[in-house]
Amino acid sequence: MAHVLFITGTDTNVGKTVLSVLLTRELLRIGLDVRAVKPLCSGGREDAEALLAVLVAKTSNNPHRTTNSHGIRHPASGIDQINPWHFAEPLTPLVASRRLGKPLHRKEVVAFLRKSGTACDVLVVEGAGGLLSPLGEDFDARDLIVALKATPVVVAQNRLGVINQSLLVMGALPTSIRHKAQLVLMQPQLADVVSRTNEEVLGERLGAARVHVVPHLRDEQVQALTTFRLSASMRAPLQRLAKSVCA
Repeated sequence: MAHVLFITGTDTNVGKTVLSVLLTRELLRIGLDVRAVKPLCSGGREDAEALLAVLVAKTSNNPHRTTNSHGIRHPASGIDQINPWHFAEPLTPLVASRRLGKPLHRKEVVAFLRKSGTACDVLVVEGAGGLLSPLGEDFDARDLIVALKATPVVVAQNRLGVINQSLLVMGALPTSIRHKAQLVLMQPQLADVVSRTNEEVLGERLGAARVHVVPHLRDEQVQALTTFRLSASMRAPLQRLAKSVCA
């Protein structure tokens, strides 16, 4: 079984996909055999497509490529290997699956993830919603993390309130796993006294080595998430995070 990194968050829309793609890029750059998946998607499928695109970008001379409406290139087939459960309604997977009459259960998702983690060094799993968002009839992201013995990577927006939110999520992790969890703060466009001091305070509470700050991405960088050139300031926290989670 691969080393499993589970990307979760303090909330939805905090930057999980951005971090998942950037971290996957860095792990591939340093020579690891990486697979990235997002087992559950509700609404659009762009998150899973972005993960697939960054993996395809490492495969040369692939004749089976298409481009989606966001400019992401990916194989004509293969998205279901990244995202086997997709629900059109933008609802939590628990509710979306119930409305289709196709309830989800932990054992089938865990089986998919364990199979995905064979024959690779690292499996990057992007969760849906926050740590305790109900994903199926009998599980949430925390249950998957425990079942896979994964290293949790908690993503949060670096803004007012993030200290409380981050400590609540970290505290909700089982003690057997909490010590290895990493926190990633996604910087706002304009840093202020709040964003500058959050890292310091959270470092005091969690240990400075476990808190990472990713610089703000411009809109054009987000649109070209799988291909834009990483600056030294962008690569540095990713290198530090990769070293921490793969130690």
